[in-house]
Amino acid sequence: MKITDVKTFVVGNPPPHFGGRYFIFVKLTTDSGITGIGEVYAATFGPHVVAKMIEDVCARHVIGSDPFKIERLWRNVYGAGYTLRPDVSVMGVLSGIETACWDIVGKELNKPVYELLGGQVHERLRSYTYLYPGENETEDFYHDADRSAERAAEYVAQGFTAVKFDPAGAYTVYDGHQPSLEDIARSVEFVKKIREAVGTKADLLFGTHGQFTTSGAIRLARQLEPYDPLWFEEPTPPENPAEMARVARQTSIPIATGERLTTKYEFARVLENQAASILQMALGRVGGILEAKKIAGMAETYYAQIAPHLYCGPIEGAANIQISACTPNFLILESIQTWGGFHSEILKKPIQWEDGYVIPPSEPGIGVELNEEVALAHPYEGKALHLEMSETPATP
Repeated sequence: MKITDVKTFVVGNPPPHFGGRYFIFVKLTTDSGITGIGEVYAATFGPHVVAKMIEDVCARHVIGSDPFKIERLWRNVYGAGYTLRPDVSVMGVLSGIETACWDIVGKELNKPVYELLGGQVHERLRSYTYLYPGENETEDFYHDADRSAERAAEYVAQGFTAVKFDPAGAYTVYDGHQPSLEDIARSVEFVKKIREAVGTKADLLFGTHGQFTTSGAIRLARQLEPYDPLWFEEPTPPENPAEMARVARQTSIPIATGERLTTKYEFARVLENQAASILQMALGRVGGILEAKKIAGMAETYYAQIAPHLYCGPIEGAANIQISACTPNFLILESIQTWGGFHSEILKKPIQWEDGYVIPPSEPGIGVELNEEVALAHPYEGKALHLEMSETPATP
């Protein structure tokens, strides 16, 4: 079997844009007619530039190759051009291609990918959602602790047993910064009111975006501890896990991190420094499904758990589901609400969510199929990146 063709889709995610402004999908086709789909989480360059990157990598390393030889493909792309080091954009491209190869392999063998990576461990996967505004609500929702608490209770009533929110203020290209007293007070207000709204029915997942200095993160964490969050996410920037480890040693709240990290090598430093006990690899960026499995295996030796991150489309979500289903140290899976809206429209069959849990699919490959008609009907024509940070320093 050989890969003979590649096609990319740059899809605009309609309002309210939950999961990002756009999704980047890659489709591989073999000489036997089997197709595989993957998703690329690359936010540094414009999505159409990334699509050209995908085509370039495929022309050099993928077309004519055997989709079963994933380790060989991975090393060829990882080392291309005298690199052999984590590169967030290249690894995003490789992640989408690698996922598509696994989709092909699973379809050829008529097995879900999780059955090819040790077999299914979890019959259902606990999931959480970010606190998103309701219909007709504005961005002001994100600054309203009372409404966020109400929204959390609404999600718990749907069946969720964990919710995530990030009230600590703007994140900037100059981070980490010291949180202001106002930032700390607002964060405590959110956590307090959401805890009161959900009681012990749901875990609280406190998000940041690598915003703080080490000392600032410690100050904030100590104010949040009385409300017992399940995690304090990415409290310091991702470059220096030794500093994040200082935060971990100074708080009882578990530290979670990983959405901006790629490859086993970066996650190894997190584990070696004991910077986090919950690893949030994003399957569209980390290096693909097999790389995520290797990271999960390393984490298991440290009694750390995985909680795959999702701020992307449902193809990355499907890959997250595959790795979670076969990983003993799986903790929880990020969902975009209940996988409805555009996340269901762009699939031929939506991801199955029931009472707070995702049900792993039994279909072969990654278990979902892209609805190409819907994808082509929603081209992304904007210029903004998937995510953007403030270019103004935070001020106390």
